[in-house]
Amino acid sequence: MSKESNLITRDWLAIERTKLANERTFLAYFRTFIVFLGTGITIMKLEFFSELKAFGIVLLIISPIILVIGLIRLFYVKRIIKKHYKVK
Repeated sequence: MSKESNLITRDWLAIERTKLANERTFLAYFRTFIVFLGTGITIMKLEFFSELKAFGIVLLIISPIILVIGLIRLFYVKRIIKKHYKVK
């Protein structure tokens, strides 16, 4: 008897909540990426922030790293969910 046939409605709902939480977490990483990228570009472009150019460069370097971490985590957790629950 497979694990899949033993799941009741409550279990399926818990799996769906876990999937949605994983997606929300990725969206938080994506939002952070967008904010860091936008702030870095703004600091680099505005003359008013000329003394903060190094900080703008740091933000521009960190932003894709945040996105990559979010993507890796999204697919890792998705794979764990599929593997553990044999979910399609």
